[in-house]
Amino acid sequence: MRKSMLPLLFVFLHVSASWAASGPLFNTISQCVSAQAKLQSSEVSKILVAKDSPSYTSVLQNYIRNARFNTTATPKPVIIVTPTAESHVSAAVVCAKKSGIQIRIRSGGHDYEGVSYVSDVAFIIIDMFNLRSIDIDLKTQTAWVQTGATLGELYYSISQKSKTLGFPAGVCPTVGVGGHFSGGGYGFLIRKFGLTTDNVVDAKIVDVQGRILDRKAMGEDLFWAIRGGGGASFGVILSFNIRLVTLPPTISVFRLERYLEENATDIVVKYQQVAPTTDENLFMRMLVQPVDSKVKKGEKTIRITIIAEYQGDANTLVALLGKEFPELGLKKGDIAEMSWIQSVLWWNQIPNGTAPSVLLDRDVNDADFVRRKSDYIKTPIPRAGLESLWTKIVAIGKPGLVFNPYGGKMNQIPPTATPFAHRAGFLFKVQHSITWSEPGPEAEQLHTGEIRKLHDALTPYVTQNPRSAYLNYRDFDIGINQKGTYEEGKVYGEKYFNQNFDRLVQVKTQVDPENFFRNQQSIPTHSKA
Repeated sequence: MRKSMLPLLFVFLHVSASWAASGPLFNTISQCVSAQAKLQSSEVSKILVAKDSPSYTSVLQNYIRNARFNTTATPKPVIIVTPTAESHVSAAVVCAKKSGIQIRIRSGGHDYEGVSYVSDVAFIIIDMFNLRSIDIDLKTQTAWVQTGATLGELYYSISQKSKTLGFPAGVCPTVGVGGHFSGGGYGFLIRKFGLTTDNVVDAKIVDVQGRILDRKAMGEDLFWAIRGGGGASFGVILSFNIRLVTLPPTISVFRLERYLEENATDIVVKYQQVAPTTDENLFMRMLVQPVDSKVKKGEKTIRITIIAEYQGDANTLVALLGKEFPELGLKKGDIAEMSWIQSVLWWNQIPNGTAPSVLLDRDVNDADFVRRKSDYIKTPIPRAGLESLWTKIVAIGKPGLVFNPYGGKMNQIPPTATPFAHRAGFLFKVQHSITWSEPGPEAEQLHTGEIRKLHDALTPYVTQNPRSAYLNYRDFDIGINQKGTYEEGKVYGEKYFNQNFDRLVQVKTQVDPENFFRNQQSIPTHSKA
C-alpha cells in the first residue's frame, strides 16, 4: 500500500491558530525565525510544523524509510522545520542554537540508524525535502543540486537534458542527495569514476553562525571534510555542484544466479580475483543469500547472484569475461543492451519500457524493518573459508551479504584526497543485510542477533585494526558518542575514516568548537578530549 502524496501539501497550507498552543519553545523559535529570515508570522507558520499540528505525523512519517524508527516509542522532534528557501535554513540554525536545542538534518530519510530524524534528547528536524532544485549546465557539464533532491530526480533531470551524460551515485532512486553525497556515495559507476563525492566540485553550507558559505568562503579544509566525512557534523549542506560524466550510448547489463549444488563456490573463488581487477568499465556486484534448496527439499543452501553493468556493448563484454571469467559461463543471451537511464531502472528491477519519469516518485511502499552493517576485504577469502562461511550463513538463516568491488578509479585516488580512506588495496566493500516485516521488540531482537552473528562469522576475512566500516551504512554497534568526547568518537571514527579521522576532528574544532552540530556518531571536537 502506498502512502498518499497529499500529506506533503499540508506543508504549503496556512496553519490554524491552534499551533500557537504548541508551547513556549515553539513560540520562541517561531518569533526568532520570523526575525532572522524577515518573514511575516503567516509565512513562518507555513514552514514550522509543531507537534499539535494536524500535518505533524504525515510530515514526520513521509521520509521515515526504516520501520524500526516508526513506532510509538520512537523519540519525536518537538518541531519540524520545512524550509522553502536557503535563508530559512540559516534562520533555523541560529534560532535552534540560541534556544539550546539540538537539530537533526533530513534529506531522504535513508539513514540506517535513523540519525537524521531521531534523537534521545529534545530536538528539531530541519527537513530539506522542499529544497530540491536541480540546475544543469550542459556547457560546463556540471550541475547544482540541492540536498533535498533525490537521486532519482537527479538522474531523470540529467536524462532529459542529455543522452551522453550521467552521474556516478547510488542505485536507490529515493535516497536523498544530502546524506548520500556527504557520506561518500557510490554506485555501479564507482570503478570508472570513483565515489559520488569524488565528483563534487563545489558546495553551499550553513555554518554554526548561520552564514551561507560556498567552497571559496568555507575554505578547503571544510570543503574536504563534507565530501565523505558526513555533512551533519559541520553544518547544514544546502547544495552540491557536481561534475557530470560522459557515458557510451550502449550499456550492457546482466544478472546470473548459481547455487552451491551447481558451481557457486568455484564462481566466488574466481569472482574475488576478477571483479576488482578487470576492466574499469565493468562493475560486478555479488549477492550471497541463504535460500531453500531446489535439489534437497526442506534444506537450505546458498545462492550466488552476480549483477553487473558494463560501459560498452554485449559482444565486447562476452569476449572480456570469456577470457577472464570462463567459470561464469556468460552468453550473449544473458545480456541486455540499453542506455544509461534505462540501466538505472534495470538496477531497481523496474520493467523494461517504463518511462524514466518513474524516478520522480518519492512515494515508497510501507517501509520494512532494516539493519545493515559493513566490512572491507583486502585479501580474497580462500575456498576453505568460503565453505565454512556458507555453513554459518545457512545456520544463521536470514541475513545475506553484498560484495561491491573496488579497483579501477578507486585505486588512483589517494586515501587522503577526501575523508573516505578505503581506496587502493581494498578489494571489496561488503554489506551485511537483513530485512524483516514483523513488528515488535522480539522480532527486532531476533533479527539483530542474526546479523550480529553474520558480522562475527566474517571476522577472520575482513580488515582489522581498525575493522573498517562505511559511514553511509550507519551502524551503532561499532560505537556511539554519549558524552561528546574525542575518545568515544575515535572508537567509531577510525573505523569509518581510518587515518583521516584526526583531520576531521581538527576541522570540526575549527568550524564548530562548541559542538553544536552533533549526533550519536558525529565528529567530536578536540576541546572535549
